[in-house]
Amino acid sequence: MKIKIKKLDSSTVIPCYAHRGDAGMDFYSRNTVHFLPSEQKCVYTGIAIEIPEGYVGLIWDKSSISFKFGLKVIGGVIDSGHEKEVFIFMINNSNKEVVLEKGQKVAQMIIQKFEICDNIEIGN
Repeated sequence: MKIKIKKLDSSTVIPCYAHRGDAGMDFYSRNTVHFLPSEQKCVYTGIAIEIPEGYVGLIWDKSSISFKFGLKVIGGVIDSGHEKEVFIFMINNSNKEVVLEKGQKVAQMIIQKFEICDNIEIGN
């Protein structure tokens, strides 16, 4: 499968798979981001991605970021119709200030096929 990716800034790092066979492609921070303890923020990636119809991009934690810094991804569903910058919402679950540097890996996206269901209402 081919995925169209657009850099929104010349210094943006293109998402990539770190190792052959990895399920998720790594996304990188567009800017340096400071998190206070328990603070939620939007991390900009500088990337727009075109996901094919019938597929969805699921944003997941990088285990190294979660374990080392206490940062957790909040939500993260990128639909096939989404054409704007991919944002990654994160929360600092630690009791320390955390700094993500520009160009640092922050999360990963798994592209997954899905089916649309026809809902059928049933009685009590």
